Order: sequence, then structure tokens, then C-alpha cells
Amino acid sequence: MKPEITITAMKPEHLPQVMAIEKKSFPVPWSEITYYREITENPYANYIVAMVGEEVVGYAGRWLILDESHITNIAVSPGWRRQGVARKLMEHMLRASLMDGANRMTLEVRRSNAGAQKLYEEFNFSPAGYRRGYYTDNNEDALIMWQNDIAAYLGRKEQADGKDTGN
Repeated sequence: MKPEITITAMKPEHLPQVMAIEKKSFPVPWSEITYYREITENPYANYIVAMVGEEVVGYAGRWLILDESHITNIAVSPGWRRQGVARKLMEHMLRASLMDGANRMTLEVRRSNAGAQKLYEEFNFSPAGYRRGYYTDNNEDALIMWQNDIAAYLGRKEQADGKDTGN
């Protein structure tokens, strides 16, 4: 039986575990003070954690800019990858964005990160261009991706889920 993954708002007490995942996930990790400021001072930021019991197994963040949501980061603990954590975080961010008045969402992803791009495409994100030399560790380009109709995507998903369960 799979353990239950719950999504909750990121709080300062989560930061030590978030930082452990951050350092294992990114060549140029954000600092703990950056996360602290994002969750305590930035009125446009919304950060969440995926929990199994008391363990942070993943996290994600987004900024709400007018009627658009911008994913700032998403990461899953190495031992929890490929177990649906990132999908649960993405779905939560899409639903929360829609509730906050955003019907579009964007993100940047490393041009070489085919796995992440595939995940985003499952949520109807499409390539829209590149940011040249975006990543400072190796000057890699970022692929800009957009999800342009969150409401339609979630509506189709709910319809499909209803058919799968016989509802």
C-alpha cells in the first residue's frame, strides 16, 4: 500500500528538509534565507510541501502575477521520485492558481531536462521559446513552457477521472 502524500503550505519548520532536497536536486541551490523570505515576506508567493507523515518528500513554489501563475521551482526527494509526488504537487498548484484567479501558468526548465519536460507536457504545458544562457552554472538555455487554459485542462481531467471510477 502506498503511503498517503499530503500537500500543505510550506512553513519555516519545513526548511531544513526542503534545503536537503534542494541541495540534492539543483546545481545552484537557493539559500534557506531565500525560501524563508519567499514564505514570510513575498505576498505574490505560494510554496507548498508534499508530506508523508512528518517527512517532506517534495516541494513546489509559484508566484501569482496578475492573472498568471509562474512556477519558481519544484523538487522531489531522490528516494521519492517516480512515485507521483511531482504530479500531486503540479495538480495542487494548477488548482490553487485557478482558485487565485490565474488561468495560465508558465515555467522555465533546463533544455536538457527531458524528464521534467515530459511531466509538464502531461499537464498540457507547451514549449514557447528559450531564455538563452539562463542557468548560471553552465550557461544552459531554459525552455519556456506555458499552460494556457488551466480551467479547460482541469475540466477534462475531472471528466476523465469520473469515467475511470464509474462516477
